[in-house]
Amino acid sequence: MKQESNIRDTKTTVPALDKVMAILGELEAHGPSLAGELISALGLPKSSTYTLLDAMKQHKLITQDSQGRYRLWLRLLALGQAASASLDRRDVARRHLLRLMEDTGLLCHFGIMDGPAAYYILKVESRGSISVRSYEGKTLSLSRSGVGKCLLAWQPEEERERLLRELDFTAATPASITNAADLRAELERIRRCGWALDNGEDVPGVRCVAAPVFGLNGTVMGAISVVGARMQMEDERLEGLAQRVMACATDISREFGCATPPSAL
Repeated sequence: MKQESNIRDTKTTVPALDKVMAILGELEAHGPSLAGELISALGLPKSSTYTLLDAMKQHKLITQDSQGRYRLWLRLLALGQAASASLDRRDVARRHLLRLMEDTGLLCHFGIMDGPAAYYILKVESRGSISVRSYEGKTLSLSRSGVGKCLLAWQPEEERERLLRELDFTAATPASITNAADLRAELERIRRCGWALDNGEDVPGVRCVAAPVFGLNGTVMGAISVVGARMQMEDERLEGLAQRVMACATDISREFGCATPPSAL
């Protein structure tokens, strides 16, 4: 079975850059790590990896604590802030998500697809006492997350089928979809009703309702979601939440120039 594409799998004509990105991805996923742990996890050569780690420290991409563990560092924060500043879609979405958060009392996100993966690029924290862990820049499963499934559902058919063939269907919870046929049926349901549900498929006890955002040419350019614990998103509340999320997504789509978002199939 093929794995979902990630930094570790990406190969370019610049091997040193591939290794840097693999190290950064490993530190993002697993937190502070010793050099030996990085070498073992990524299958990197020992001698050149130490040289690479020293160079990354000099560029302030990583730092090293008193126990010798490497962690992400300040240069990445500066680069991330600069990249975020260029994403004007965040500013448009933020206004609407703030209202959606106030209306629902739930954590809200805006996510996009970039190649074969999806990411949160905006998070609007709720003021409730129940906290669900997430962060801007988080990689999302296309088969288990509400935003990921929503983005996948509205891809052109040829692209959608290509991505389906490459997905890793390893279950994260008992509710996870574990094969292409079931996910294909779920995507058809999502396109019919206009919204996606993560029913504890990625994190036990956490639900997400998501809806697509369309751009000027009517193609999907992102998806928004509300996220909460099951007790915050009980079955009888889901339909009402879905209507609010879809209305918010339509408002954002109109600001991006899509006067009439595509109808459900």
